[in-house]
Amino acid sequence: MQNKVQWPIKIDLISSKALFFENANILFVADCAPVVLKNFHTLTSGKQIIIGCPKFNDAQAYAAKLSEIVKLNNIVSITVIHMEVPCCTGLKWVVNKALENCGKAVLTREIEVKVGGESIELKW
Repeated sequence: MQNKVQWPIKIDLISSKALFFENANILFVADCAPVVLKNFHTLTSGKQIIIGCPKFNDAQAYAAKLSEIVKLNNIVSITVIHMEVPCCTGLKWVVNKALENCGKAVLTREIEVKVGGESIELKW
């Protein structure tokens, strides 16, 4: 499945009602993870990508924006990809808070990237 045309990808810049979000599988990625993750490109097929950094940006604002995206669109799933460092796991918090705020249930998946470039899927 090909991705729908999408731009921008930064969460702060994306419109909450962008056409590419309808019936979307979202890949919510920490800014630095694609640089380290050896097989990042294999995880993007059929996904709409959102990137952000919970350490250097406002995680509360991220949660509010993601909640609005989920509320206004039919989101099929959200996969979170974050680095193994503690600050990066804030992306999982953002997704949990967003889903709690909008009251919708969405299939979720978490992938943690090791600093050496390997990844593991974690139980949500």
